[in-house]
Amino acid sequence: MGKKHVIGAVLAFVLGAGVPASAEAAVTARIHWGPVKSSAGHSGHAKADVWVTGFSAETFTVSGTLHDRDRHRGHCAYIRARFHYTGGGTGWSRPSSTCSAKRSFRLTSDGEINRVDVKVCLYQIGSRKTLRCHVDAIKPEIIANWPQ
Repeated sequence: MGKKHVIGAVLAFVLGAGVPASAEAAVTARIHWGPVKSSAGHSGHAKADVWVTGFSAETFTVSGTLHDRDRHRGHCAYIRARFHYTGGGTGWSRPSSTCSAKRSFRLTSDGEINRVDVKVCLYQIGSRKTLRCHVDAIKPEIIANWPQ
Protein backbone atom coordinates (compact mmCIF):
# COMPACT_ATOMS: atom_id res chain seq x y z
CA MET A 1 0.00 0.00 0.00
CA GLY A 2 3.03 2.25 0.32
CA LYS A 3 1.93 3.80 3.59
CA LYS A 4 3.76 3.75 6.84
CA HIS A 5 1.32 2.73 9.51
CA VAL A 6 2.18 3.94 12.92
CA ILE A 7 0.23 2.94 15.94
CA GLY A 8 -0.18 5.48 18.64
CA ALA A 9 -2.49 4.79 21.52
CA VAL A 10 -3.80 6.68 24.46
CA LEU A 11 -5.19 4.32 27.10
CA ALA A 12 -7.69 5.15 29.77
CA PHE A 13 -8.17 2.73 32.66
CA VAL A 14 -10.84 2.61 35.28
CA LEU A 15 -9.18 2.39 38.67
CA GLY A 16 -10.75 1.55 41.97
CA ALA A 17 -12.14 -1.38 43.85
CA GLY A 18 -15.80 -2.23 43.92
CA VAL A 19 -16.74 -0.66 40.60
CA PRO A 20 -19.50 -2.79 39.02
CA ALA A 21 -18.63 -4.43 35.70
CA SER A 22 -21.40 -2.53 33.92
CA ALA A 23 -19.86 0.78 35.00
CA GLU A 24 -16.34 -0.05 33.89
CA ALA A 25 -15.15 1.94 30.91
CA ALA A 26 -13.63 0.12 27.98
CA VAL A 27 -10.07 0.85 27.00
CA THR A 28 -10.06 3.81 24.61
CA ALA A 29 -7.35 3.96 21.99
CA ARG A 30 -6.57 6.34 19.14
CA ILE A 31 -4.80 4.68 16.25
CA HIS A 32 -2.87 6.61 13.59
CA TRP A 33 -4.04 5.29 10.23
CA GLY A 34 -1.88 7.75 8.30
CA PRO A 35 -2.37 9.90 5.23
CA VAL A 36 -5.24 9.38 2.81
CA LYS A 37 -4.89 11.35 -0.44
CA SER A 38 -7.25 12.02 -3.29
CA SER A 39 -6.04 11.22 -6.79
CA ALA A 40 -3.82 13.95 -8.18
CA GLY A 41 -5.59 16.60 -10.18
CA HIS A 42 -4.18 19.01 -12.74
CA SER A 43 -2.60 21.13 -10.01
CA GLY A 44 -2.77 19.21 -6.77
CA HIS A 45 -4.72 16.97 -4.42
CA ALA A 46 -6.55 16.79 -1.10
CA LYS A 47 -4.90 15.03 1.84
CA ALA A 48 -6.11 13.93 5.28
CA ASP A 49 -3.98 12.77 8.21
CA VAL A 50 -6.34 10.20 9.75
CA TRP A 51 -6.68 8.87 13.31
CA VAL A 52 -9.35 6.34 14.34
CA THR A 53 -10.66 4.96 17.62
CA GLY A 54 -10.60 1.24 18.38
CA PHE A 55 -13.35 -0.85 16.80
CA SER A 56 -14.64 -1.86 20.24
CA ALA A 57 -15.76 1.74 20.89
CA GLU A 58 -19.51 2.29 21.10
CA THR A 59 -19.15 5.40 18.94
CA PHE A 60 -16.39 5.11 16.34
CA THR A 61 -14.51 8.32 15.51
CA VAL A 62 -12.43 9.27 12.49
CA SER A 63 -10.49 12.48 13.18
CA GLY A 64 -7.41 14.38 12.12
CA THR A 65 -6.45 17.22 9.82
CA LEU A 66 -7.61 17.92 6.27
CA HIS A 67 -5.28 19.71 3.84
CA ASP A 68 -6.11 21.47 0.57
CA ARG A 69 -3.10 20.85 -1.69
CA ASP A 70 -4.69 22.06 -4.93
CA ARG A 71 -3.69 25.46 -6.29
CA HIS A 72 -6.78 25.64 -8.51
CA ARG A 73 -8.95 28.39 -7.07
CA GLY A 74 -12.25 26.50 -7.39
CA HIS A 75 -11.07 23.27 -5.72
CA CYS A 76 -11.11 22.47 -2.00
CA ALA A 77 -10.38 19.39 0.14
CA TYR A 78 -13.27 17.11 1.17
CA ILE A 79 -13.57 14.11 3.51
CA ARG A 80 -16.45 11.80 4.42
CA ALA A 81 -16.75 8.43 6.17
CA ARG A 82 -19.07 5.51 5.42
CA PHE A 83 -19.68 3.37 8.50
CA HIS A 84 -20.56 -0.35 8.23
CA TYR A 85 -22.57 -1.20 11.37
CA THR A 86 -22.19 -4.51 13.24
CA GLY A 87 -25.98 -4.97 13.29
CA GLY A 88 -26.13 -4.50 9.51
CA GLY A 89 -26.50 -1.54 7.23
CA THR A 90 -24.31 1.45 6.46
CA GLY A 91 -24.44 5.17 7.06
CA TRP A 92 -22.53 8.23 5.89
CA SER A 93 -21.08 10.89 8.17
CA ARG A 94 -21.61 14.53 7.42
CA PRO A 95 -18.84 15.69 5.08
CA SER A 96 -16.10 18.05 6.15
CA SER A 97 -14.26 20.34 3.76
CA THR A 98 -11.76 23.16 3.68
CA CYS A 99 -10.32 25.55 1.15
CA SER A 100 -7.47 26.48 3.49
CA ALA A 101 -4.13 24.78 3.93
CA LYS A 102 -5.16 22.89 7.11
CA ARG A 103 -8.30 22.23 9.14
CA SER A 104 -9.25 19.73 11.85
CA PHE A 105 -12.14 17.32 11.32
CA ARG A 106 -14.10 14.80 13.42
CA LEU A 107 -16.54 12.25 11.93
CA THR A 108 -18.51 9.89 14.21
CA SER A 109 -20.70 6.81 13.83
CA ASP A 110 -24.12 6.22 15.41
CA GLY A 111 -23.06 2.91 17.00
CA GLU A 112 -20.59 0.01 16.83
CA ILE A 113 -19.06 -0.71 13.45
CA ASN A 114 -16.93 -3.40 11.81
CA ARG A 115 -15.53 -1.30 8.92
CA VAL A 116 -15.19 2.32 7.85
CA ASP A 117 -14.50 3.66 4.37
CA VAL A 118 -12.68 7.01 4.49
CA LYS A 119 -13.22 8.99 1.29
CA VAL A 120 -10.96 11.97 0.44
CA CYS A 121 -11.70 14.07 -2.65
CA LEU A 122 -11.22 17.39 -4.30
CA TYR A 123 -14.42 19.42 -4.09
CA GLN A 124 -15.36 21.67 -7.01
CA ILE A 125 -17.08 24.72 -5.51
CA GLY A 126 -18.85 25.94 -8.66
CA SER A 127 -20.58 22.67 -9.52
CA ARG A 128 -20.70 21.33 -5.92
CA LYS A 129 -19.25 18.01 -7.09
CA THR A 130 -16.49 15.80 -5.76
CA LEU A 131 -13.73 14.64 -8.07
CA ARG A 132 -10.47 12.70 -7.95
CA CYS A 133 -11.70 10.67 -4.94
CA HIS A 134 -9.77 7.95 -3.15
CA VAL A 135 -11.26 5.58 -0.54
CA ASP A 136 -9.36 3.67 2.16
CA ALA A 137 -11.28 0.76 3.70
CA ILE A 138 -10.26 0.45 7.37
CA LYS A 139 -11.03 -2.90 9.03
CA PRO A 140 -10.14 -4.28 12.47
CA GLU A 141 -8.16 -7.20 10.98
CA ILE A 142 -5.86 -4.77 9.15
CA ILE A 143 -5.10 -2.82 12.33
CA ALA A 144 -4.71 -6.02 14.39
CA ASN A 145 -1.84 -7.19 12.14
CA TRP A 146 0.20 -3.99 12.53
CA PRO A 147 3.44 -4.27 14.46
CA GLN A 148 3.13 -3.10 18.05
